[in-house]
Formats: sequence, C-alpha cells, structure tokens
Amino acid sequence: MRKLDRYILKKFFVTFFFCMFLFTVIAVAVDSSEKTDNFVKSGLTTIQLIRQYYIGFVPWIWSLLFPLFVFISVIFFTSRMAIHSEIIAMLASGITYNRILRPYFVGGIVLAVVLWYGNRYFIPKANVIRGNFQTKYVDNNDPSRNMNFTNCFNCFYLRTDSNTFVGIKEFDTATKMARGFFLDRVKDDKVVYNLRSSVIRWDTATKDWRLFGAVERKVDSMGEVMNYYDTLSIRLSVKPAELRKDDYLKDKLTTPELVSFIKQEEQRGTEGLNTLKVERYRRTATPASVLLLTLIGAIVASRKTRGGSGLHLAIGIVMASFFILSDRFSTVFSTKADLSPIVAAWLPNLVFTLVAFWLYRKTPK
Repeated sequence: MRKLDRYILKKFFVTFFFCMFLFTVIAVAVDSSEKTDNFVKSGLTTIQLIRQYYIGFVPWIWSLLFPLFVFISVIFFTSRMAIHSEIIAMLASGITYNRILRPYFVGGIVLAVVLWYGNRYFIPKANVIRGNFQTKYVDNNDPSRNMNFTNCFNCFYLRTDSNTFVGIKEFDTATKMARGFFLDRVKDDKVVYNLRSSVIRWDTATKDWRLFGAVERKVDSMGEVMNYYDTLSIRLSVKPAELRKDDYLKDKLTTPELVSFIKQEEQRGTEGLNTLKVERYRRTATPASVLLLTLIGAIVASRKTRGGSGLHLAIGIVMASFFILSDRFSTVFSTKADLSPIVAAWLPNLVFTLVAFWLYRKTPK
C-alpha cells in the first residue's frame, strides 16, 4: 500500500464514520420524537429504553442506510479533493485514473464485506430486540395495525409432507391451544384420511399434540370407517413456535435460518414467500451495491466543476433517490406480481452498473 492509497483510504473511512455518526444522531432524534407517546406509555426508564430498543434500532438503521452513508461520504471527500485540484495534480504527475480508483475499490470491498457479514448474522440479532419492542409497545397500541381484515387472523393451513395437509384455527400462543383442527391425507387426488377435532392443545410433557373430541374417518374402496375419541395424541412436524404471524420475522432470522425457514415453508406449500426470498437475496445484493455506489461516487465527484461540493452532493442525492426508488419498485413487483425474487434484489445493481460504466467512459482521465 503506497502513500496515495493510505491518503485516500484515510479520508474515505474518516468521512464515512463521521457521516454514519451524524446520520445516526439525526435518526435517533427523529425516531424518539415520533415514539414519545409509546415510550411514556411503556413506563420504561431511559436506560431500559436504550437496552430494550435502541441497541437494536441503531444497528438496523445502520444496515438500512449503509450504502447511502458510503455514497455521500465518497462524494463529499472526493469533491473536496477535486476542488483543491488534487485529482488534477495526480493525473498530471502521471498517475492513471484507474490507479486513483484502486483505493476506492479496496475501501468499497472492505465496507461491503462488513455489511455482508452484519446482514447475515449481527443485524438479525439486533432486529430481535427492535422487533420485540415494536410488537409489545408500538404495534399493540396502533389501532390501524390491530384491525382484523380476515375471518381468522390466527389460522394456519400447512402441508406437513407431500400428501398431508393440516389446518389449525384460532391458535393461542399463550395457552398453546387452538379452537379447531383438521388433518387430511390425499392419495391420487382423493382424500383417504380425515381427522377433525374441536380443540387441540400442545402437551409439553410428551412433546406432541392432544386432540379433544376427535373424529377420525378412513376412506378406501370398501367404504368409510369412522371412529370417535374423547382424547387422542398425535405427532405432527409442526411445533407451537412455528404457529406465529410475526411482521418482523424475516428481519430476525440470520441468513442460514432464513434459508432453512424458506425451504421448510416451501415443503408445506406456504404461499407469499417472495418477501422472504427477496430479503434473502438482498442481503447479498446490498453489500454489492456498496462497492458499486463507491465507484459511482468517486467517478461523479472527481470532476472539478464550478458548483463545487454542492453540485456533486446534489447529483449524488438525485442518483441515490433513483437507486432507492428502483429498489422499492422491484420489491413491489416481486411481492405483488410474478417478478423473480433474485431479479428483484439484483435489478437495481444491474441498472446502475450500466450507469457506472457510462459515467466512467465520459469522465475525463
């Protein structure tokens, strides 16, 4: 590593961490002002709020705005270098433009790896803290989120294996009891076995499910056989912890846990998994965007202009806004339409790779 690399990398990292600290203070101030009523109703002290919420909120806001931090910091310090004619001096001394971009590339890779590892393991653990607080003290006090637009909110329809389907109605996570249950087994597109019960409860001692008032029907070529049981124990590949509807579930799972959860839900025939799949692929696509935005920021801000840093920052903010909008649009098309999740996660990067190449070709070298 030569003096040029150390000089640029030092400016890169110092500006980045200052930018991240500044935006974090602003984000915490805005968030605390919005949730003041919830904080008061919770009855928690300041220390408890920090431990039970902001320890999870700060890493989450870092991961959310990390590419933006990198982009703005690169544009800011590179623009200052261009204004002071440092870029021109480097080129005049015989240093090639590609050589100047090398430390940007190295710094972008370092920060991309940090974000990639954080998205896979560290950020989900922080989201557990934030999500639990949001569910307990914020969402429960929000009437718009508690409105039930379906006939049964805590109802589940699952496929436990290739030919077995299970339905559970009005499951209570506290008592681990449901007010309705059925199990169907299908063979050659025909129901050959049906089990129904008015009440089902998880038995913590035997680690299986206990049915009350169960009716069992077996159907074959000879006819139908019906049996009635006051109580009946059955073993299902469904545990009480899996019977939950958590709005923050995709954020709480580490990447290995998320991949395993998606595979399990696919085997059960669960619909609407595109949101989880987009989150899985985005955890790799977002770190890649860090490197991409680093190079775009360096290319945009390395040209000396009359507008100075203000013009460069304005251009950068406009480009960042288009990047975020394209990311949101692709996500909506994936979750609400038929766009492939991997395409939705990587499409903004592919588009802005072309933009970066075009800017690179047009930049004076």
